[in-house]
Amino acid sequence: MSVLSTDRRTFMGLGAAATAAVATSAAASSAAPAGPPKTSLTADEALARLIRANEAFVADRAPSSDISTKRRLELAKGQAPFAALVGCADSRVGPEHLFGAGLGELFIVRTAGNYVDDAGYGSLAYAVAALGVPLIVVLGHERCGAVDAAAKLVLNNEQLPSSLTRMVQPILPAVVDARATLGGKDLLDHSIHMNVRHVARTLRETTDALLGKPIAEGKLKVVGAYYDLDTGRVDFFDRG
Repeated sequence: MSVLSTDRRTFMGLGAAATAAVATSAAASSAAPAGPPKTSLTADEALARLIRANEAFVADRAPSSDISTKRRLELAKGQAPFAALVGCADSRVGPEHLFGAGLGELFIVRTAGNYVDDAGYGSLAYAVAALGVPLIVVLGHERCGAVDAAAKLVLNNEQLPSSLTRMVQPILPAVVDARATLGGKDLLDHSIHMNVRHVARTLRETTDALLGKPIAEGKLKVVGAYYDLDTGRVDFFDRG
């Protein structure tokens, strides 16, 4: 099986796991005390909020995020984030900081290379179906080590420990596509952008109703973004 087909087949096979995760979580939370209401923001409003917050971060303006005891106790009864985010595990890319978010505002899935595996997909499905988030952001970042390792594997066939090879395997199709469409661009940076596009596109094209149905109805959007480590700016370059 080629690496180009691997990530598509992996994503498309996650519907059953996602449905089970949502059903289990919904059953477990049905007896819990009520928390804050689900967000009333549309996808565009949620995106605009993230953009404004990142502009404040870039300008070194102190965030107004709520991390108070009152807020913590309110969230102990339940959660109502306004967006979900797929981010890299890199310690320099903490989404709450980039977007000035407080407790309970962002539902975050993080893996090296911001790839969505079975658990990540089920988590996103839960955020949409049970928590009502209208927006999913796939966030890559400058100088991503996982994408760099994937690029070196493609270009130089560099050997990695088996655990790291498994980690970068899902990223390889993005590197292959980036190399084929390089056009004078920096391969690593182009691969990072391409990896974001791959993940965002696959989420948009899922056949799983938990994500596919709200996307088709215009209730959910999936966008891709890139974080610049030097400037602190997040560029929402892929809006579908």
